[in-house]
Amino acid sequence: MPHRCGKARISIFKRQDKGGGKIPPPFLLSQINLYAPALGLRPVTVNAILKEGEVLEELFGDKKIIQNKSLYRFTSDSILLSRFARAKYGDIVADFCAGSGIVGLHFMCLNGHISGVTLFEMQQSLSDMSARTIECNGFEKARAVCCRVQDIGREYDDKFSLILCNPPYERGGFENLTYEKAVCRKEITITLPEIIEAAFRKLKFGGRFALVNRADRLAEVIYLLKARGLEPKRLQFVSGTAGGKPYLIMVEAVKGGKPGIDILPAIANAPSAQ
Repeated sequence: MPHRCGKARISIFKRQDKGGGKIPPPFLLSQINLYAPALGLRPVTVNAILKEGEVLEELFGDKKIIQNKSLYRFTSDSILLSRFARAKYGDIVADFCAGSGIVGLHFMCLNGHISGVTLFEMQQSLSDMSARTIECNGFEKARAVCCRVQDIGREYDDKFSLILCNPPYERGGFENLTYEKAVCRKEITITLPEIIEAAFRKLKFGGRFALVNRADRLAEVIYLLKARGLEPKRLQFVSGTAGGKPYLIMVEAVKGGKPGIDILPAIANAPSAQ
């Protein structure tokens, strides 16, 4: 059976008659399907909210996430980060450089006791997919905001108790990538110092910042965090195979925290370990 969407908004529905009439937006799928017979409408499934090139992929359990084959699609480091970060009851969470929303939404699914999550993404196409994923699954605790991380409004200052971030952490130009994919992978529109500065401003005192980055940038990450008053408290290395050379790091820092860091056992990001 097709996956049905309880609260997704869609704009156009075709009538069963030959009149070709349209219903003005917005309507909820649950509302449309309830009154479909009386209005002469076909029942609508989640596929109605998918745009060209988009597919549904598994998010968590029976929850789905919208992805686009021509845009940047999430990788395993996003899932690793959502599992690495620790939730506290009532956490107010932000996801910086959210892309299609995988880190923040997966974290929310893992930790139903948080208050909510806000997804900040600069690309309109990706932020729009996040918003439709939220509506499709009926995620009442999540919202998507389309803006650059550097431009997040002052209304969010000192607001969040936890910020998650899987940033673009490669250097270099576009090479063979499209602009849309390049800015997700490479520091073209935002840099690591800018991300850390934004995290400091938007975190409450005592709030946590969980970040994934390249292992060969460990010294830079630690230096920049400490220089901005975000004290590294947890560190974990990720390798491709058990006992292999790490290629990723995951760091959790605390705003105003005391010195002292817990080095966690390294993990292998192999298919059997995911």
